[in-house]
Amino acid sequence: MEMEKKNLICIGCPLGCPLAVTVDGGQVTVSGNTCPRGDAYARKEISNPTRIVTSSIPVENGALARVSVKTERDIPKGKIFEVMKEIRSRRVAAPVETGQVLIENCAGTGVNIIATKTVNRRL
Repeated sequence: MEMEKKNLICIGCPLGCPLAVTVDGGQVTVSGNTCPRGDAYARKEISNPTRIVTSSIPVENGALARVSVKTERDIPKGKIFEVMKEIRSRRVAAPVETGQVLIENCAGTGVNIIATKTVNRRL
């Protein structure tokens, strides 16, 4: 296995440290981080990248036309398109409460899609 090098920007805290990651024969070396979160972020990003997905869903009879939504926790990066396809196929009826589960087990990820805003019924 060849040595692989990657440059990342850490998102573990507001500093945004530039990270240099080297993978050599299964050994991962991280440099550039100023805190332990940078090391943990780089190792996870190399081995199993995940993301939080945010979007919106149309609301029927709502005071707003759409409700903002997000994944309850991070999902595998490779599942983003499947998750978005399922989100785009949905509509919900007002009222919608912040934190309400709108899609359970989205795209078979085991992760729910939740509302991030309250949308009342249209008066």
